Amino acid sequence: MDKIAIIDMGTNTFHLLIAEVKEGNFRALLKEKVSVKIGQGGINKGLITKDAWQRAIDCLLHFREVIDKEGVEKVFATATSAIRNAKNGKALTKEIFEKTAIPVRIISGDQEAELIYFGVKKALDIGSETSLIMDIGGGSVEFIICNQDTIFWKQSFEIGAQRLLDMFHYHDPIISEEVSNLNLLLNEKLRPLTQAVAEFKPSVLIGSSGTFDTLSDIYQMENGIERAPNATEFPLSFESYWPIHQEIIEKKKEERLKIPGMIEMRVDMIVVACCLIQFVLDKYQIKQLRVSAYALKEGVLFNTLEQLQPQKG
Repeated sequence: MDKIAIIDMGTNTFHLLIAEVKEGNFRALLKEKVSVKIGQGGINKGLITKDAWQRAIDCLLHFREVIDKEGVEKVFATATSAIRNAKNGKALTKEIFEKTAIPVRIISGDQEAELIYFGVKKALDIGSETSLIMDIGGGSVEFIICNQDTIFWKQSFEIGAQRLLDMFHYHDPIISEEVSNLNLLLNEKLRPLTQAVAEFKPSVLIGSSGTFDTLSDIYQMENGIERAPNATEFPLSFESYWPIHQEIIEKKKEERLKIPGMIEMRVDMIVVACCLIQFVLDKYQIKQLRVSAYALKEGVLFNTLEQLQPQKG
């Protein structure tokens, strides 16, 4: 029985997942997330700032301590949008390896989308109907049109919540002009998605990653719903989304922080992330919403487990 560690170095949050693996199955032993905000201050300039760099190193040193304490044999770390697009991204991964002996793989947007699909389809039964998976990161947003068996279309767009926050959210609460300008950008940038939706006609939006987790937490707190500890699909319906969206859009930061279920690391980016979700629901006339508990890090885990399986022959 082996222990493996998966590290997902996102633009906003770094995740650590330690799992015990046996015969192709896994049991999560430890999950930790740290708000590193590696894209803060430099993401739209293609740079990791000095402060963000240091936060990343400190986080990976901490993860290394945890990994060693748990007696983990193998570590798989992936870096996404902020690092892959930064002029100094490779230099950061080099220093991480020098200081922690953790090898970091910088993955492309296309690889990221595929790994998210692997994670989501393990979390829930997508079924035979066509769905649109949406994963909102700080640097990029991945869209995958699929069913349980097939990816029909996938693409990563560099319009993540940290980028949109820096570009559009100047007033708090956000003003209608900023939302309109954001929607104009989305209309332009998401043209390939619009064409793909017209072709494949997805009827369900499946959200994965931080924003959707928090929206589900808010919904559960408001309705007194207890989440099962090992749940792989989180509750949030299409009908329940709209009032939560309105509450988030209309409140100032201090008021948003008081919403039960809101967490501090999400309180800024969630406004533009909700604008993005609303744009997708409206533009593509989708009336069903699901939330996956699994995303990129679980996709990396399942993909890794497949590769570690002994080859038959």
